[in-house]
Amino acid sequence: MGTSKKTKKSLVSRDSALQVFSILNKDYPNPKTELYYEAPFQLLIAVILSAQCTDERVNSVTPHLFSKFPTAAHLAKASPKEVETIIHSCGFYKNKTKAIIQTSKSLLEQFQGTVPETMEELVSLAGVGRKTASVILNQAFDKPAIAVDTHVARVSYRLGWTQSQNPLIIERDLKLLLPESLWALVNGTLILHGRRICKARKPLCSQCRIQEFCPSAEV
Repeated sequence: MGTSKKTKKSLVSRDSALQVFSILNKDYPNPKTELYYEAPFQLLIAVILSAQCTDERVNSVTPHLFSKFPTAAHLAKASPKEVETIIHSCGFYKNKTKAIIQTSKSLLEQFQGTVPETMEELVSLAGVGRKTASVILNQAFDKPAIAVDTHVARVSYRLGWTQSQNPLIIERDLKLLLPESLWALVNGTLILHGRRICKARKPLCSQCRIQEFCPSAEV
């Protein structure tokens, strides 16, 4: 018997979404970023470096980076060439070098060298968009926020939790669908499910414990 794919995409009820999230939360309890950091500044830099790069790769370079430049004051004065050499393997190293040095300068000039704790202030920094800012708010400051990356976007769309591919609209839809008490768990939970089960090219639907709730599941 061949497989068929359900293609209908429809927004679901909050009760259904909560049921799905409850199942996922048992599979991925208390998810945290896999980036290594000891302070908000280190997490901010690590998240900027993680753009189009694996957490594992970022974790392989940040110990050296932070041993040389442990604070915003140190990194703001860094030689771009030296930083480029350290983070080269993260990809797009020239643009990322400019971003993390400029971000460090902005932290000194605007926030006395500390990482701000609001969305508006965070997105004013070089290389920081809503996704990065949401990760910082969530992981560093334990504030409710939903960071929408490719995994969150894909899983949300397949589940019918959104009908958009636009990160801003997806974030809005998820916040309307799920209570604020769960926002801090959304990014980590959906990332892990996207990496392990709901993969981009070949989702493992037969192994998925929420298949019955998914309008995109292969059956």
